[in-house]
Amino acid sequence: MISREPTIERLAIAKSLLLTPFGLDESHLIRALAEIKAHRVDEADLYFQYTRSEGWSLEEGIVKTGSFSIDQGVGVRAVSGEKTAFAYSDDISEASLLDAARTVRTISSVAQAGRAKTATKKIASARSLYKGLDPIATLDSTAKVKLLEKVEQLARAKDPRVAQVMAGLASEYDVVMVARADGTLAADVRPLVRLSVTVIAEQKGRREMGSAGGGGRFGLAYFDEAIINQYVDEAVKAALTNLDARPAPAGEMTVVLGPGWPGILLHEAIGHGLEGDFNRKGSSAFSGRIGQRVAAKGVTVLDDGTIADRRGSLNVDDEGNTSQRNVLIEDGILKGYIQDAMNARLMGVQPTGNGRRESYAHIPMPRMTNTYMLAGDKSPEEIVASIKKGLYATNFGGGQVDITSGKFVFSASEAYWVENGKILYPVKGATIVGNGPDALTRVSMIGNDMKLDSGVGTCGKEGQSVPVGVGQPTLRIDGLTVGGTA
Repeated sequence: MISREPTIERLAIAKSLLLTPFGLDESHLIRALAEIKAHRVDEADLYFQYTRSEGWSLEEGIVKTGSFSIDQGVGVRAVSGEKTAFAYSDDISEASLLDAARTVRTISSVAQAGRAKTATKKIASARSLYKGLDPIATLDSTAKVKLLEKVEQLARAKDPRVAQVMAGLASEYDVVMVARADGTLAADVRPLVRLSVTVIAEQKGRREMGSAGGGGRFGLAYFDEAIINQYVDEAVKAALTNLDARPAPAGEMTVVLGPGWPGILLHEAIGHGLEGDFNRKGSSAFSGRIGQRVAAKGVTVLDDGTIADRRGSLNVDDEGNTSQRNVLIEDGILKGYIQDAMNARLMGVQPTGNGRRESYAHIPMPRMTNTYMLAGDKSPEEIVASIKKGLYATNFGGGQVDITSGKFVFSASEAYWVENGKILYPVKGATIVGNGPDALTRVSMIGNDMKLDSGVGTCGKEGQSVPVGVGQPTLRIDGLTVGGTA
């Protein structure tokens, strides 16, 4: 059997799902783009997408729901200066393509003088970070139900205080193809799976919750017995820990953040502020500060869409640009922003492979992929031991940030009170309040234990959600405000 180069193979799969069944080929894409280019526009593209999704959920010992859906369509975009015209349809046909093309080209009322040139076809360079498999087909329905039942059994066997177990299993097979006015053709085949576990523990009338889970761009066989046990252990431990939690103290104090998922604070409080659209408009706290010190020495932050099998990784972004490893902050100095094509053009820089959209029905914008801080040289034990009085937060729930000011508020779902370097007891109800750019300057110790999250992140921006990853080592940040319940 002769195998094709992965980039060519992905294009062939995309064409077989998104063009051939509807009587389309590349000539129809060229014609639609030519219709748009009949008017003077800076950029134009067609974004085709086929998505098949499946979900199963368990509650009260029973797999109560199962869902399956297929969605497909095309989005057509034209960009002129800062203006974007966009149309989409779930009807993939030549007529729909041409109608959409004629609609979006009206963003520019100026017709091209003479006939617009046909761009030379070029296949976009792409990475091969994950296998183009259909994860839904990697386990049969019976095995998926048994997997969730196993989660339930293991969790209840851990401790008699476990009163309720909820679990969910999700799989997605996503195929996208991008045709751009400059002749670029790109495609990606994106598997995505996730297993989530939530446990409610009860003791003396008090009920507390703990959650865990993970996933990535691979098949369901990833969730073997060891991984399932790990997720169950984490969820049960969190719930039981919270049963013993005391009200959190409040005030300004030293805060130590654990490794991995607490990087969500980095993502929200700093990452969004480094997205190109906010900085082009001057609405970010980081606007106009490239080359300046924005963080303590030793702080290096990256956005990296090139990590194999990771939830936030992409072979190509949703504009057909190759994903990249972008250094945003290096040793405390701001080096750059993450960019889609439009904002990069307007700011006079190159795209960074961060043009992302939720689906064919949405326009692309600069979005994070996997955002994390590099490790330092301190052991996590040394960092915790350095706290005279403060909070050690190992897991986070929800949070929010104001991009313009950089102010953030996050709730800690698992945290501990520390005095004289000793962890005394778990606390509940702690919220961490601060300013992203200011918090970066207050980092005083960086752990040697950098860890990425387990693969659960979803980022929301302007009504669009995309899968992302976060990560960091253990961090000591001085002088953060903690809102507590004590």
